[in-house]
Amino acid sequence: MKKFALIISTFALVSLISCGSTSRIERYESGADVKDISGYWNENDIKMVCEELISSCIASPRVQAFKTTKNRAPVAIVGKISNKSSEHIDTAMVAKRFQTAIINSDVMDFVADSEQRLELRAEKVDQAENAYETAKSIGNELAADFMLQGTVYSHVDESGTEAVRTYQVDAQLIDIESNKILWQGEKYLSKYIRKASRKL
Repeated sequence: MKKFALIISTFALVSLISCGSTSRIERYESGADVKDISGYWNENDIKMVCEELISSCIASPRVQAFKTTKNRAPVAIVGKISNKSSEHIDTAMVAKRFQTAIINSDVMDFVADSEQRLELRAEKVDQAENAYETAKSIGNELAADFMLQGTVYSHVDESGTEAVRTYQVDAQLIDIESNKILWQGEKYLSKYIRKASRKL
């Protein structure tokens, strides 16, 4: 009986310890405001910066002039997004957010990136060999007129328990045929961080 009671007590103690060490987790819907816990670059920052830059881009006179002279929407693609900040930033997420903003703007058309095009071409070759009556032609691809490139920078100004972390995102829209930079924009985002003072 004593042995049984000891087993029950041990089990209850382990359960209490386990419950006490459980982290608190909150879920939020995609697109909702993300809590800025660390002060580092996060999902909300990417969304805000990319959407503001693309809004500026599509409103630029040269983009609007292209639509007037060519009588069609310009075709764009996102090129290299470089990370020259002091922290790890997934630039693929930045590129995808730029892509989403361009597509949703309904001002510029968008074509598949280089990796996607290789896969699509392989599929067309396979279709030509195995489904020739309904195969899609390789020669009917739509070429991009513009390429969007960008760079992410960061700077930290720190003193004692206070710090200001600043992010800068530069973007350029380049005419692929002439290499002319048709539009250039930059967006700054600063965060004030106050660290908890250490107790002696």
